[in-house]
Amino acid sequence: MLIREMKKEDVREVAQIEKSCFSQAWSEQAFFEELSNPYGKTLVAIVNDTVAGFINMRMIAGEIYINNIAVKEDMRRRGIGDRLLSETECLPEYTEFITLEVRKSNIAAISLYERRGFVKVGERKNFYERPQEDAVLMTKTKEKPERNDDK
Repeated sequence: MLIREMKKEDVREVAQIEKSCFSQAWSEQAFFEELSNPYGKTLVAIVNDTVAGFINMRMIAGEIYINNIAVKEDMRRRGIGDRLLSETECLPEYTEFITLEVRKSNIAAISLYERRGFVKVGERKNFYERPQEDAVLMTKTKEKPERNDDK
């Protein structure tokens, strides 16, 4: 598995994964626009020369906000989502914390986020539509290195 930044030739596959996973999916045009967004980044997971999953985020002032993370249905339970999150946590822009929302009923995703160290910090009532559902707000804070002031 290779994790890399999305290229324009990946956009169609990314948009197809998005459409298959979310009721209010981003368009291909939205993903094309992400390629030139200075605050946006989309990483793709490549397996057997095809896009198996992706993560899209905003990076502002030492924080990362995950907009979407998705894996093709037939590629799930292979560690792809975990690897995408791991790569996101290693980005140099990530200095303070990462935040995301997830459907309250998406137990598999919530479990993955908890294993990666995300904690529930709130809920957004009726955040999702089709079907209407609350979102769980989750955050992961980056550990700060200990200082040694004895020098």
